Amino acid sequence: MKNIVILIALLFSFSIVTAQKTIDAHDIMQDVKNGKTIQYSNAVIKGILDFTYMNEALPKLPKRKRWWNNGGSNEVTKQITSKISFVNCTFKDDVLAYIPHEDSGYTFVANFESDVIFKGCSFEQKAMFKYSDFERLADFSSSKFNDDTTFKYANFENHSNFKNVYFDEPATFKYANFKEHVSFENSVFDETATFKYTEFNRGVSFNNVQFKEDLNIKYTKVKGDFDIENMEVAFDIDSKYTKINGRSFNKYLLKRK
Repeated sequence: MKNIVILIALLFSFSIVTAQKTIDAHDIMQDVKNGKTIQYSNAVIKGILDFTYMNEALPKLPKRKRWWNNGGSNEVTKQITSKISFVNCTFKDDVLAYIPHEDSGYTFVANFESDVIFKGCSFEQKAMFKYSDFERLADFSSSKFNDDTTFKYANFENHSNFKNVYFDEPATFKYANFKEHVSFENSVFDETATFKYTEFNRGVSFNNVQFKEDLNIKYTKVKGDFDIENMEVAFDIDSKYTKINGRSFNKYLLKRK
């Protein structure tokens, strides 16, 4: 009888631990709103993480026609001050730092003032960081993007890391600006990868990266190291007007030989 009681107690405690690993996105966003440090590991996040807080902002905004006719902007930005850290977490729903709201005409964007870490995470739905400004560390290493994702126009002011990342859908870093060195080492782009107009101000590593379809680096500018050792591109590379330390992409390749 005693063994049965112990077994029931162990099963009960295990169920509690299991339940604790599933986190409601609403609770996380409430802590972010209050400026608390966000730190989770080995957790499943359910619900949309909307860092723009669009639903809170919308009722307070002027109507589009009246506002824009007076020279107002349609972009609404939210400054996130909390340090964000997710390690080995799974996001069941959208993670949004960018929302274009069709009915109102406003575009909602979140900027991050502290470290942003999504390390070893799985994004099962959309992960949108278009126009976001990352002022500190931005670490997405070893993560999997299983649906639409964009870092278009994103600005990385400090160190960033995209090593060992898997992109299942087309991935775009078009117009992104990396102020410090960034590595995509060992990453896999399962569909088209776009780095058109991207600026790498202190070098970039595509060492051992697999581009399983096209790679678009048209108008891309690189200053500093440009590591493409063992890089594989299955189809076309569009490198028109690309500049690697002032040289064209083709001239850079010739110099390496």
